[in-house]
Amino acid sequence: MVIPKSRWLLLTVLLVPFFTGTLARRGQDVHCGACRALVDEMEWEISQVDPKKTIQKGSFRINPDGSQSIIEVPYSRTEAHLMELLEHVCENMKAYGEKIEPDTRRKTYVRVLSRDGKRMDASNTNIERDAISDLKFTCERIVEEYEDELIEFFSRETNNVKDKLCSKRTDLCDHAVHIPHDEL
Repeated sequence: MVIPKSRWLLLTVLLVPFFTGTLARRGQDVHCGACRALVDEMEWEISQVDPKKTIQKGSFRINPDGSQSIIEVPYSRTEAHLMELLEHVCENMKAYGEKIEPDTRRKTYVRVLSRDGKRMDASNTNIERDAISDLKFTCERIVEEYEDELIEFFSRETNNVKDKLCSKRTDLCDHAVHIPHDEL
């Protein structure tokens, strides 16, 4: 059976917006999931630094009065430490899995490995290499594109960094109003 060109055109007109919207939403889901996972991982890494560990900041020049303008600041939120964390934080995406919410058909990302390497409940979670590779790659792109914003947000303690950074500042999660704060 041969389908006339007019039917193909009609079929194309009807299906292209559906697939385009679906692909765009999937892309947005992985961008939002990567951003939210990135924030969780950065916050955890920062919390692991000894609060007593400090670094000297300021000028090492001697002022006319013989003093120096050096202050000690907590190391955990210094630009040097944050840059170090950003270099490897996306490796932690290997500990995540992809879930598809049955009601909304949106992708979310959850930890499937605990911080000490033990396997957590991964039922109904896609842990295939492609899904995790996509999440890691997207995380790396976010770090590259939004490095200044990430350092700005993490250099000072801020409440709701996920919402402020992933939704308001970067628009990576325009649907995040519906995502619980502790989802990842």
